[in-house]
Amino acid sequence: MISFLTALSWLVFFGALFALVGFLFAYRTKDGLDDFIVARNSQTSQATFYTLVATSMGTWILFGPAESATWGGIGAILGYALGSLLPNLLMIPLGARIRKIMPNGHTLTEFVNARYGTSVYLFVLFIMLFYLFIGLTAGLTGIAQMVAILAPVPLWLTASIVTFFTLLYTLYGGLKVSIFTDRIQMLVILPFILLILVLGWQASDGFTPALNGLQNQAPHLLNPFDSNGMQTGITFFLAVCLTGLFYQGTWQRIFAAKNNKAIRNGFIFSGLASFPIIFALGLFGLAFVGLSLPGAGSTALFSVILVDAPYWLLIGMIFFGLALIMSSADSTMSALQSLFIVDLYRILPSIKQQRLRLVSCILLVVTSIIATFIASQGYSILYLFLLADLLCCAAAFPIFYGFYNSQYQSYQALLSIIGGLVAGLYYFPMPGEPVENLFESFLLATFVPIVISLFVMLLPSKQAFDFEQLALKVKKLKSNL
Repeated sequence: MISFLTALSWLVFFGALFALVGFLFAYRTKDGLDDFIVARNSQTSQATFYTLVATSMGTWILFGPAESATWGGIGAILGYALGSLLPNLLMIPLGARIRKIMPNGHTLTEFVNARYGTSVYLFVLFIMLFYLFIGLTAGLTGIAQMVAILAPVPLWLTASIVTFFTLLYTLYGGLKVSIFTDRIQMLVILPFILLILVLGWQASDGFTPALNGLQNQAPHLLNPFDSNGMQTGITFFLAVCLTGLFYQGTWQRIFAAKNNKAIRNGFIFSGLASFPIIFALGLFGLAFVGLSLPGAGSTALFSVILVDAPYWLLIGMIFFGLALIMSSADSTMSALQSLFIVDLYRILPSIKQQRLRLVSCILLVVTSIIATFIASQGYSILYLFLLADLLCCAAAFPIFYGFYNSQYQSYQALLSIIGGLVAGLYYFPMPGEPVENLFESFLLATFVPIVISLFVMLLPSKQAFDFEQLALKVKKLKSNL
């Protein structure tokens, strides 16, 4: 274990290093408000690939896949990995579509407001903000708990350091600096993931001892057709996949890409890169069970690789952890700020640009402080994550069906979302109750809206929606307000 002062020194050094790189880049880049939140048409296929992988590789990858494997087995790992892959593929046609019908857009909420009206817009805005907040809190909790495994550093101190340094350059540079630092952080993330896989293989003496242990103690975890594993895998697949469609950081990168080719290449290759990474890290959960290691399933990866770990690896894990959290946290902060700016501007169209940025900065700082405080308590926020996932599942089909079908009416979308929520929440556990019936809950929340939508589409339809009006309604934010 590292001493408190040593760990604190490295935390500050690495955090300041990433912040300095980002701040210097932002200082040399002077953009208007529109580019501050979407960096419109500026990113190549390669840049899109790097930023998507870095954004998706938060500290959760060190906890979630392995923990899910300890109770869902190979089926849970597959569901988790496929759920990370599919949104990348779905975003290719969705991204090309929204750039065509709303070329000056910034957020998914702009489309929803113009397409469906206030009621559906407020619901989507809520779930997007809620998911971003929970994601930021989870990331800060993850890095705080990871450092606590390596050194006696209080959770609040680690979370505060990460929040401070990430805000330092994100508030100043916006999306472009987030995309730039993603490329730098990827130079740390990818080599360290490969290192972790090698160390895991060595620590478990190949996979044979773990495999023998699983066959003796928990053979069902190796069976992809085990009923519990299949249900867990489908639940994770729906939750991870459909929630990913509502992540504002991804929509920002849709508008930031140079063209549809950059979107296609960036999203395909980032999805293909994410799948094996998530799957491989999930195997640590199986190794943890098969080797009968002490500890909790949530820290299975650390239980495998940190036995008799050398000093340099402990220090390196801090560097790796900071690269993971800051690459995802700055994207989440930029996404939050973009929603604040766009929706405040809609409410107050005459507000000055300087004041708009100031108010959005204050809102982001307050939100980040609250997330830091919650992260410092070390709570499990799995329940809130699952709730956010369920809300996204209920909204997914109605929202994205309206991307293409002009006959689909706003009241039909609203009825479908409400039906999905009622059906899904019926089986969803109350706070403090055992997490059971999630499979039924997510299945109903996802597919009931589809059934309702197809049924109400049989009713007499009002005037079809004119997609051309989107380009007229949604305009770029002016540089000089």
